[in-house]
Amino acid sequence: MHGRTEGAVIVISSHVVRGSVGNRAAVFALETLGRPVWALPTVVLPWHPGHGPATRLQFPDDDFDRVIDDLVNAPWLGEVSAILSGYFGSPRQPAAIKRLVTAARQQNPGLVYLCDPVMGDLGGLYVPVETAAAIRDCLMPIADIATPNRYELQWMVGGELASNQAIIDAALSLGPKRMLVTSAVPMMAGGTGNLLLSGRSALLAEHRLIENPPNGLGDLLAAVFLARLLDGMDEEKALQSATASVFEILARTAKRGADELALESDASSLSTPMAMVQMRRLLHPSQRKPSRPE
Repeated sequence: MHGRTEGAVIVISSHVVRGSVGNRAAVFALETLGRPVWALPTVVLPWHPGHGPATRLQFPDDDFDRVIDDLVNAPWLGEVSAILSGYFGSPRQPAAIKRLVTAARQQNPGLVYLCDPVMGDLGGLYVPVETAAAIRDCLMPIADIATPNRYELQWMVGGELASNQAIIDAALSLGPKRMLVTSAVPMMAGGTGNLLLSGRSALLAEHRLIENPPNGLGDLLAAVFLARLLDGMDEEKALQSATASVFEILARTAKRGADELALESDASSLSTPMAMVQMRRLLHPSQRKPSRPE
């Protein structure tokens, strides 16, 4: 026996020295919820660029590829039950992750790959177009789960998504079996929502909108939602629980007036969230009545 190695998650995203975004958020959440994690940074920054200019430590693409080769050939790859990718530091990195996912699936056909296509927000893309295109073309088609925000989904499908039905249609056109879209159109006043498309169901989890949130909420939601599914929770409960965890941590951070998520002091919100989340079932295209011919 090698001890507890079952169900490791490889997390591939940015690393910041100060703060709780990218790998810092995802790794903490997964480990708090009992998952062993292999963490690979795609880029290293002293803090989130939203706080101001920051030196960027970038890995040469060839070196990054070689590390992926090491992981592909690692004798422990069979321990891995899931891979989560987030922010990429270069347009070549997504192709390397595709190789890793393919190799890990050969070792474990039940492996879950979650692609969080971290590329932009309301203000537009904040990665080069080449990187965004590589995520869309290389990784979205092989993802079991994708967690874009509404603006990232808009960019990937090339059209504005002003309603949840438009979001649903766009999500279904992209391929992943499960799509969790954040910043969906709220149905309650002063709210915001996470919209999950899976099979023939469309679920919206809503909570109160908090203005000027700190960065890292998407990284956190992707990690907590993945952990819940890996634990065997059904999708509706996983969506409700993950949304409640993230909202509760956000609300506590806002109350403190902090500029970063304080995950270490809010770990109980990850394991046992108490926040109320409004759950709604939306009309899925498979349930729409066909229009009568004239």
